[in-house]
Amino acid sequence: MNFSQKMLRDDALQGKVIVVTGGGSGLGKAMTQYFMELGAKVAITSRDLDKLKNTAVELESLTGGSCLPLQCDVRHYEAVEKMLEEVLKAFGKVDVLLNNAAGNFISPTERLSANAFDTVIDIVLKGTKNCTLAFGKHWIDSKQTSATILNIVTTYAWTGSAYVVPSATAKAGVLAMTRSLAVEWAKYGIRTNAIAPGPFPTKGAWDRLLPGDLAQKFDLAQKVPLKRVGDHQELANLAAYLVSDFSAYINGEVIVIDGGEWLKGAGQFNILEAIPEELWDQLEAIIKAKKNK
Repeated sequence: MNFSQKMLRDDALQGKVIVVTGGGSGLGKAMTQYFMELGAKVAITSRDLDKLKNTAVELESLTGGSCLPLQCDVRHYEAVEKMLEEVLKAFGKVDVLLNNAAGNFISPTERLSANAFDTVIDIVLKGTKNCTLAFGKHWIDSKQTSATILNIVTTYAWTGSAYVVPSATAKAGVLAMTRSLAVEWAKYGIRTNAIAPGPFPTKGAWDRLLPGDLAQKFDLAQKVPLKRVGDHQELANLAAYLVSDFSAYINGEVIVIDGGEWLKGAGQFNILEAIPEELWDQLEAIIKAKKNK
């Protein structure tokens, strides 16, 4: 047995309905697959409906479970309310909200436009707020006796990190929301926790964050005391535990899964101080070219 194997018993999430924002690819997809393997019905949301539909078909084929693709821009509260209505119409209830949708730019802060900064804040902080508020209001108004919110944050939510200031700002807000609501909403049977992952490379996100040959020049595995990056199943195992009834006494906690990275050197992207000014110009050109495709 090793860290890439599945952890929980096969029926650990039987009967649960879970909503995963940003569930069409990457870590959201990996967590969704494991939830389905454990018996949950899962709704996945993002702005890209075609990607969601393809993911849903793939995961239903792999697991034999139910996956509902729903287009939703979490930046808009009305869109979140509509998405919640669709989940309730399809599954009759919802037990778990996993706030996974995110956006990020790696850049010197002075190079960012106000709109670029706002984009990250809107997706990460405002989007998490919108989903949390809509789902929380539903659970409280319907007098549902138990529910779980799980937020994906990052270790630089409390350490800060250069070159990802919008993300650090937004994730710090999500962490504060996690701990605050854990106290305020516990009386309604709502648990609120967070996971702070270290490096778990995904093709799309990491290509955008570290374009060109930057990933090779700045090997984040070398910052991890264990000298490796995370396996997606490791994160899925932790997430499944935290949304299961096995973790019923865990509330208001943020669990770090990073191989000791933040303890070795706070600020995940502080190493980018070594990038010369002319290379930032090249990286901006690469990112803009990808956006225009």
